[in-house]
This record gives sequence, C-alpha cells and structure tokens, in this order.
Amino acid sequence: MPLWIQITPGSNKPIYIQIVEQICDAIVMGKLAVGQKLPAVRKLAAELVINPNTVARAYKTLEQARLVTTKTGSGTFITNPKLQEFDAVDYNILLERINAVVSRGLSLGLEPEQLRLMFLKSLNKFTQDNDEDIK
Repeated sequence: MPLWIQITPGSNKPIYIQIVEQICDAIVMGKLAVGQKLPAVRKLAAELVINPNTVARAYKTLEQARLVTTKTGSGTFITNPKLQEFDAVDYNILLERINAVVSRGLSLGLEPEQLRLMFLKSLNKFTQDNDEDIK
C-alpha cells in the first residue's frame, strides 16, 4: 500500500486523530475496501516517522468505532461499516455536529437553500452520486 496518509505536524489535531480521519475518509471514498489489510503499526510509523504507539492508538480508535478489526498475528483489516449495529451515541454526536454546522452557516448569513446545496455537494463527493441537479 503506497503511503497516502499525510501528517501535518503543526496542526491542532493530534497525529493519531489525523490518521483516524484519513483512514475514515479513505473507507468512505472507497479507496480502502472491506477486507483490505492496513500497514503494520511499526511499518506505518516508520513511513510517517512517528512513534508506533501513535499508530497503535489510531488503530485502536478505529477498532473501537468498528471500522477495522485486528486479528492477532495477521494484521488490521477494514470491516464493512454497513454491517455495524446502529449506535445511538454516534448518531447523537453526528446530529450535534450537523446542528453546529447549520448554526454557523446561518450566523454567517447563508440562506437555508445555500446550506442545503453545500450539504448535498459534500454528500455527493462522498457517495459518488453524480446527480446533475446538485451543482
């Protein structure tokens, strides 16, 4: 697997969160397929020039979110997020984030229709839905 994770050292986000977010994005965008093996902790740490504990923490976070599964001696693999049980806590966190984005957009003076189009464009980016009405 080529190195596609990019770390921003001066970022306010911890490095393990940067790794988690990029792997999540890759899963959503279909760049990482169900069953695909992630690089070994030490290998990824060496490639990113970071502490292996940081990669291990990122993998543990992904495992807790049930996006990956670790098989001792075999490695860490992408799981099928569609087969996960519905998690009310994650749902509520997502809803809070959506509400914050809507609130911020309205406070910036955006109209509801502008926000709706922004949301649909973003959704289109991740679902690869080429609906021509959302431009």
